Amino acid sequence: MGYKKPTETTKQYLTAAPLPNHGKSYTVIPHQKVINKTLDLLEQANFEVTRELYRANMDARVAQGIYHIKPRYTTDEQIRNEDELGMMFAWTNSYDKSVRFQCAIGGYVMVCHNGMVCGDMMTFARKHTGTADSEIESQIANQIKNAEVYFKKILDTRDNLRSLPLTKKEQSEMLGRLFFDENVLEISQLTCIKNEMEEPSYDYNCDQENAWAFYNHVTHALKKAHPRNWLSDSQKFHEFITADLLGSMGIKKGDDFDLDKFEISMDNNEIDIEIEDGTIEIIDGPASPGIEYNLIHLGK
Repeated sequence: MGYKKPTETTKQYLTAAPLPNHGKSYTVIPHQKVINKTLDLLEQANFEVTRELYRANMDARVAQGIYHIKPRYTTDEQIRNEDELGMMFAWTNSYDKSVRFQCAIGGYVMVCHNGMVCGDMMTFARKHTGTADSEIESQIANQIKNAEVYFKKILDTRDNLRSLPLTKKEQSEMLGRLFFDENVLEISQLTCIKNEMEEPSYDYNCDQENAWAFYNHVTHALKKAHPRNWLSDSQKFHEFITADLLGSMGIKKGDDFDLDKFEISMDNNEIDIEIEDGTIEIIDGPASPGIEYNLIHLGK
């Protein structure tokens, strides 16, 4: 598609990128607006941003922002005592129609900055149409509002994976499925993972024939993904490994969905929604139809 290899860049490079002009039906969501709103809302929610990472392709037509964050105050003892994983907020935006605007809360491994984004969490994805530019603030705010709930789910997943043996043969078989069946990995990423399995770059405090080590080898390789794919590929991989491995332990992603524990704010206005195949779609209400959310099971 003629893309320059995506590289790490600066906030200034993204904000200076020329805005597109695709006609009246296309709504531009400026990178600068996403960055400013994200930082403002994190500050309002009393989160400290400890690291900002930006990546983009040529002319910043596709851009990605990743923020390592921590609550300045929390009453949750599990989060307060956690010293291996940190919270993360990430977004993806495009000026070339190649990807919807997306954002999600996730986690990252402190020693290597590998990302964790649950596939069954609520991830906002919005077409660049209608009032998309004015809606991103409420959607980013919804993610941040539920940050601790999402993060605790990630911590539980880490603990479950660490308790699960996974032989090198089983890891190789899973890599084949991720490449051929799931289309999550590219050849260069397979090479990276092979090298990590032979000689890990980081110590994940577990045996190499362990599901948590394998998870990190893959997410380490996913850092090479294009900005338009990283968020969705990370989610697909997380969903794949939790369904396959944790499912074998009898740990399910969420048998029941409790709407009382799922928070979506729409300025206190009512909305009509439709739930199908793990996705909420706005049917009618103050937000424009066409917004999609993935679901997270928040527990009883």
